[in-house]
Amino acid sequence: MFHLLTPQPIDRVAFTIFNVSIYWYAIFILLAALSALGTGIYFAKKMGVNVDHLIDGFTIGLIVGLIAARLYYVLFELDSFTSFIEVFDIRSGGLAIHGVIVAMIIYVPLYCKYRKIDILKMLELAGPGFLLAQALGRWGNFVNQEAHGPLVPGATLLEQREYLKGLMLPDFIVDQMYMTSDGQTGYFHPTFLYEMIWNIVGFILILVLRKKLKNYYMGDALGLYLIWYGFGRIFIEMLRTDALMIGNIKVAQLISILMILAGGAFLVLRRVYKFRLERARDVIK
Repeated sequence: MFHLLTPQPIDRVAFTIFNVSIYWYAIFILLAALSALGTGIYFAKKMGVNVDHLIDGFTIGLIVGLIAARLYYVLFELDSFTSFIEVFDIRSGGLAIHGVIVAMIIYVPLYCKYRKIDILKMLELAGPGFLLAQALGRWGNFVNQEAHGPLVPGATLLEQREYLKGLMLPDFIVDQMYMTSDGQTGYFHPTFLYEMIWNIVGFILILVLRKKLKNYYMGDALGLYLIWYGFGRIFIEMLRTDALMIGNIKVAQLISILMILAGGAFLVLRRVYKFRLERARDVIK
């Protein structure tokens, strides 16, 4: 019975090719990126956006995003790096989505201007695509046993395991939540899963509102994304035990508050000033 309560974690290496280890984390990041691209291509055709330009922009944006995500993480975790070469090793984790968001705020308008792409259409493509990609990307955190919360309630391992089983989680997720972190050993909250579910719901919500809501305008996906992800991340960060910090402040919560304010301002001000209020359901064929 005891060995069932102390399961072995999933091997972070998915497979090896010519003595090069391919990590699950990298695979899930790639799948996340491809899901965003696939979603973007599907709706780009419906919006009349040049797919070749979208793919070019995505390819460059992926590189920019990965660099920004790593630099953002490294900036707030400098003390954990013992050598300069470790800065470039992302195979075992260490990417921050808020770094990507900041980079895309700068990159997307510049690329749209260069390619003469309607920026509101691009924002409409990016909103749901980002949520879907972030949902899939969290499975990389799952394999790495990171982005988790505190120990779940329970005085014994059996009680902790039963708590997670009570959430109707499959055994493979429950097993992977057994770990040692910050000197504690036991079963931890799968906050990666909570965020994944939140993002999937947000993805579906944007698609439904876009189709059903009369006063949903092209580009509103940006505001909805900022608000939805911001709210979810604030509450999830309350459970996270490995958050990036500035003093006693969780960086993700601070950025998420700014995201909510920016998203709300975008949705309200464009309606106040009647900035290009094109109904999405009239544009997306």
